[in-house]
Amino acid sequence: MGQTMADDNRNPPGQDARDSNPRNGVEIHDPDAASRSRRAFLKAVGATGLAAAAVPAWGRVGYVNDDKEEPATQRADGEAGPAAGQQRITLKVNGKPHALDVAANMVLLDVLRHQLDLTGTKKGCDHGQCGACTIHVNGQAINSCLSLAIAHDGDEITTVEGLERDGQMHPIQQAFLEHDAYQCGYCTSGQMMTAVAILNDPSVGKDDLSVREAMSGNICRCGAYKNILSAIQSARKQMKPA
Repeated sequence: MGQTMADDNRNPPGQDARDSNPRNGVEIHDPDAASRSRRAFLKAVGATGLAAAAVPAWGRVGYVNDDKEEPATQRADGEAGPAAGQQRITLKVNGKPHALDVAANMVLLDVLRHQLDLTGTKKGCDHGQCGACTIHVNGQAINSCLSLAIAHDGDEITTVEGLERDGQMHPIQQAFLEHDAYQCGYCTSGQMMTAVAILNDPSVGKDDLSVREAMSGNICRCGAYKNILSAIQSARKQMKPA
């Protein structure tokens, strides 16, 4: 009998004495519970990370086509000033003055195209390497995709739309037409703006090699370089010295 009672008090297989004695104060290790807690922790961390990633790294950045506008500030004279994060500048574009509110990170190309609707200037590579965005600032040819608009407050700007005068095409425009100096036409405005600048620059030689070198920053993916060169040299004869 004693042996039988001792056998009855033995722990079942896989269970040690600590599990059968709740009063011994030893915590029972449950591997499944630990796994569940770990999964819950990882889920919580993942959700927090996603929420953090959804927040912009910088504050609100102004973009050209951003529909949401910050409220305008009130100036001392009572006139509404630029919205928060913007700055008011004045540009003289193709002979006409414009007061514009622009964000600090807006490039001149976007201001011309999206705020003044002067879409003749094209956005090509957006890295200043193709020349499609060439315009004149105070008579100098620049890549408008690389130049911040706020840096040109008070400047005089000429785009391809400003080449013609009183309905008459500029000699370079007429020459491009006559010499078929374009195919798809996407680069044409930039080509013409650079061409006008070098024709007005006495430091650029008049020979074909000098013109090719001066025009090397303007890429024509259609390969109309021969016709472009012919158009420039033809327009030279029609243009008055600057």
